Amino acid sequence: MDLEGIEHSRDPALLRQKSRDFYWYSPVLKRQLDGKSAELWARPRDEEEVLRLLRECRAARMPVTARGGATGNYGQCVPLEGGLVLDLTAMAAPVSLTDGVLEAEAGAKMIDLDLWARERGWELRLWPSTKRTATIGGFVAGGGAGVGGMSHGTMRERGNLLGVRVATLEDPPRILDIEGDEANPVNRTYGTTGIITRVRVPLAPAQAWRDVAIVFEKFPDAARFALSFAFADGIAKKMCGVFDSRLPPFFRGIADVVPEGHSLALVMVTAAGMLALREMAAEHGGRIVAEQDAVAAERDPAATPFYEYCWNHTTLQVLKKDRGVTYLQCRFPFEGTLESVEAVRAKFPDEVWMHTECVRFGGRITMSALPVIRFTTEERLAAIMAGFEEAGAGIANPHVFTIEEGSGYRRVPGDQLGFKRRVDPLGLFNPGKMLSFTP
Repeated sequence: MDLEGIEHSRDPALLRQKSRDFYWYSPVLKRQLDGKSAELWARPRDEEEVLRLLRECRAARMPVTARGGATGNYGQCVPLEGGLVLDLTAMAAPVSLTDGVLEAEAGAKMIDLDLWARERGWELRLWPSTKRTATIGGFVAGGGAGVGGMSHGTMRERGNLLGVRVATLEDPPRILDIEGDEANPVNRTYGTTGIITRVRVPLAPAQAWRDVAIVFEKFPDAARFALSFAFADGIAKKMCGVFDSRLPPFFRGIADVVPEGHSLALVMVTAAGMLALREMAAEHGGRIVAEQDAVAAERDPAATPFYEYCWNHTTLQVLKKDRGVTYLQCRFPFEGTLESVEAVRAKFPDEVWMHTECVRFGGRITMSALPVIRFTTEERLAAIMAGFEEAGAGIANPHVFTIEEGSGYRRVPGDQLGFKRRVDPLGLFNPGKMLSFTP
């Protein structure tokens, strides 16, 4: 292969490192994916180098797996069939900001883009709890939900992804510039439908955000507050996570201010919304125990922004001290949300440590959940998932590595299979992750 001038390596230790993400959150995926490794790692600097690599891989029939910050949890960037790991992190520049639309190279870290946009009066609408390490291309290709979802929905909502530039494995490989609904086939498809090289997303006007921690004696009170807060249209907000009393002791930065046995709500609200938040918390029996400047906290390497206790960072905080747990991804029903949450808690009082996030799907507010699960066996894990479904919750199974099995309610509409057949006829993009495709 002609790799002259392109950063690359075949070092076994580096290949092992660059062939992993956070799939080990799942004991099921850990068993299935441990030991999987690429044969070659390369980090292109621009689209021309991407196309050079793809031409070489097509000629050699070598699989290609895209990699950004590798903060995913389902083995999205683990190469099942070896080949090349294509690392996009050298392509990390903001390209333009026009009329509130940001275009950036796929390997740009989301924290860097947000800070760059803030200097110009704008901010990201959505980001994962891994904002300080995740890339914008990886968020589109492998994630798509997180902070901001209670106001703007997830990345699957029309208008949250405006366009992409994507490299294909056609003969010869080329760059497609697609926008609107035509970009859906690369949205949360794990790089199976092309290599995203640039992303275009809408921004929101920059706000002064506050992180606020509120404690409640009982979980149902915390959950009721959270849902009421999510429905309070007059309060500008980014986030509201609710945590079973067994979880705050794992949150090192704020564990000391949460009384033993109390549940916790973590909120991100504008400074202008603080008065209404204080009143609403008091109405539901809550008490504010900590607050901080959210933007300043994420700029400080020694500080912890509260979103790093939320979304799937909750699982990580627990796993740092207790490797006997895993997690689920669920969405509770729009009607009877709190009743469904309580039904699950009653059914699995010891095994499920409830953690919910308020979120908007299709214009309707509900609670998404990433509960921490005490793991015993795969059979018991399946029974717990069935219990959630019996209570009316939808499951996006995080213990599988294929798009079709794992997306559930998070699946993005669009002809992903037809698009893949067109841009990857040999089936070399991240093979094994799209069940419906046969090359």
